[in-house]
Amino acid sequence: MAAFLTLTAANIRTFVRDRTSLFWTFAFPVIFILLFGAIFSGGGTPSYKVGWVDQDGTQASSKLREAFSNVALFKLQDASLDTSLQAMRQGSVSAVIVVPKGYGAAVAAATGGPGGGSVPGTAAPSGAPGAAGAAASSPAAPGIGLQLYTDPSQQTTSTTVRQVVAQVVGGLNLALTGRPALLGVTDRSLQTQDLSNAAFLVPGILGMALMQLGVFAAVPLVAQREKLILKRLSATPLHRWTLVGSNVVLRLLIGLVQAALIMGIGIAVFGVTVLGALWLMVAIVVLGALTFVSIGYVVASFARTEDAANGVVQVIQFPMMFLSGVFFPLEIMPSVLRPVAAILPLTYLGDALRQVMVGGSAYAPLPLDLGILAAWLVVCLGISARFFRWE
Repeated sequence: MAAFLTLTAANIRTFVRDRTSLFWTFAFPVIFILLFGAIFSGGGTPSYKVGWVDQDGTQASSKLREAFSNVALFKLQDASLDTSLQAMRQGSVSAVIVVPKGYGAAVAAATGGPGGGSVPGTAAPSGAPGAAGAAASSPAAPGIGLQLYTDPSQQTTSTTVRQVVAQVVGGLNLALTGRPALLGVTDRSLQTQDLSNAAFLVPGILGMALMQLGVFAAVPLVAQREKLILKRLSATPLHRWTLVGSNVVLRLLIGLVQAALIMGIGIAVFGVTVLGALWLMVAIVVLGALTFVSIGYVVASFARTEDAANGVVQVIQFPMMFLSGVFFPLEIMPSVLRPVAAILPLTYLGDALRQVMVGGSAYAPLPLDLGILAAWLVVCLGISARFFRWE
């Protein structure tokens, strides 16, 4: 029994002295539960900027706007249809509500107020869809047709907005006439192509794969330095940039193969259609891979052991996976976490891939996405060049 207790005490001391094991055993599960708890606990109230297009300009349409402005989830922004749809493509608004001309007269006729007239159908105003380049995604609704433009590449946001609009319209129907058929909603899509559910997932998976490929480059580098392999290689006639360059080229080739596999499976198995130019996709994949490889080199510059490098890599990749909007929409996150998402490079890589692959509305304009990725690349390369150690 004495030997058993002595050995157990020795094992406990060994475990306590291993800071990496302590972190992964106790600290990381706490961080993980706090992170997911913050995302899904409802502590943050989602907020959606919604474009408001009033083509009627009557007192009735003003009252309708007031009803929607009282929705806590919505922040209305008044503009023309073309301006609102352009803002939606750029990610400035999440949806657009259009009040068609004749709305006030139709309400007056239905409720017996002044300015009566026949109730119009829900056909789109003349020239509106053509001018915006958007296509209707559902047949016309009965009664007075408010038009709701959403982006199918933002499924969670689109579903939430539709549900809220339906609730508001249902309440207005009962308040105006006591029957449910006066107001209706015609769903319209920002997209001109039909997109499958898999099309929304493929860009996120590709972005995550490139992120993991890059940051995990730190682990073999640290292992080679720990085993003095880098020291021996640096003593050979080979230039150091040759050694680094060959490693980077290997990662780029792997990244391109990953992209080809993921996109190929999406196209062949799930019928995903890539809408953007192939050369632009390749350029984004290369830039994304280089950016995260440079982050991996920063980790390798400071991590002293292979275990430490593994720990740092996990700390980097998990927040990016869950806070970058790749799998969870940023709108459901607490407001305190959204600024964190705004500085993560995976946020902009996923957004750029989604814009080019499926034509989705932007979190940021594509040039800004590429610029931020390039900035991360330059900064991380500078840090690596300054602090990377060969022994």
